[in-house]
Amino acid sequence: QVQLVESGGGLVQAGGSLRLSCVSAFGHTFSTYIMGWFRQAPGKEREFVGCITGSGGNTDLRDSAKGRFIISRDNAKNTVCLQMNGLKPEDTAVYYCAAGHLPWSYRWDETQYGYWGQGTQVTVSS
Repeated sequence: QVQLVESGGGLVQAGGSLRLSCVSAFGHTFSTYIMGWFRQAPGKEREFVGCITGSGGNTDLRDSAKGRFIISRDNAKNTVCLQMNGLKPEDTAVYYCAAGHLPWSYRWDETQYGYWGQGTQVTVSS
């Protein structure tokens, strides 16, 4: 059963914006999961982009995303979003939504996330 489904990717010019969404099938347990966003560019390893606690009260972003990306969640709608502004060509990647029950200190470790979406392609042209 597919637990996470991403949407919102696409082709955008540098400086543009995209909003990625991830809908989960967790139901009333959604709020217990830390939700993360990761990305993988061609020929590179998958890397952490950001994450948000179950309550939405705490977030973290990789340094290159700070000031440009915003993570939010709506537990009533079982949805987490990644608003990406000021996109750069180096943001081009497949973006994955992930969910897990993990210590906050392990939030950058993809092996701590037990559920993954299928990914959505983001392409930023220069």
